[in-house]
Amino acid sequence: MVELTPEDIGFFRDNGYLIKRNVLNPELMERARAKLWEGAPEGRLREDPETWVGPFKVEEENEDNSNRRKGFRWNYREPGGEDWMVKLLATDPNVWRMAEQFLGEGNLVIPERVRGIYCTLPYGDVPKKSIGCHVDAHPFHLGVVGYIDDVPPEGGGFTVWPGSHKVFYYDYKSQYKNEPTPQYDVDRERLSREAGVDCYGNAGDIVFWHHRIGHAAGHNYTRQIRQAVLYDFRKTELSETQEEPPNEDMWRDWPGIKALEKSQS
Repeated sequence: MVELTPEDIGFFRDNGYLIKRNVLNPELMERARAKLWEGAPEGRLREDPETWVGPFKVEEENEDNSNRRKGFRWNYREPGGEDWMVKLLATDPNVWRMAEQFLGEGNLVIPERVRGIYCTLPYGDVPKKSIGCHVDAHPFHLGVVGYIDDVPPEGGGFTVWPGSHKVFYYDYKSQYKNEPTPQYDVDRERLSREAGVDCYGNAGDIVFWHHRIGHAAGHNYTRQIRQAVLYDFRKTELSETQEEPPNEDMWRDWPGIKALEKSQS
């Protein structure tokens, strides 16, 4: 069983994210990689990497959220509700155990689906450019990104702005809902001028992240598709606490971090 160490929990508290290596089930990852191609447009072939380079052509684009394809982004959400996809990430025993270490045993909503398979096509000859961060709009506590294939440096990996969760948490009128104050745009513009951290890795690696951390999907300057599955852990108490204003102690709802702080005091 993979578990968080006190050092892991402390790193997450200070930085707002944590990478854990070699966690996911290889058989389920291969099933997900194969499943992805069922949603591919004609002419994009798994066995021919030359067909992977983006962007999608106008005739390949799809605005349907179940299999959205536009530009270099491909969000295949349709299989996210299948049992094996949920087991791949959200209820993987190691992932679930670590999420409980953060948020408390028995406190998590039982997942019915994950977001799906989120991809970034190779950019090909597109010139390199900077990216800016954002904060997700929907209420949740702890995000997790799982790589189902290798993601090299500058390969479209999940990109974070370490420590920004401590800023953005207080830039909202409530703890978890999408109610930004005017200060949010000020801080987002300021932080976006700084370089984020590219969380590259191998198939099976996961990235945990705080719901208010500034993040982005990195640009993909490699020759392979960035393939990831995503899920958002929520505590069962979310409906009662989501509209409360930001707490003076931003870790009040995180028993694992409170326990660490108590042990260090």
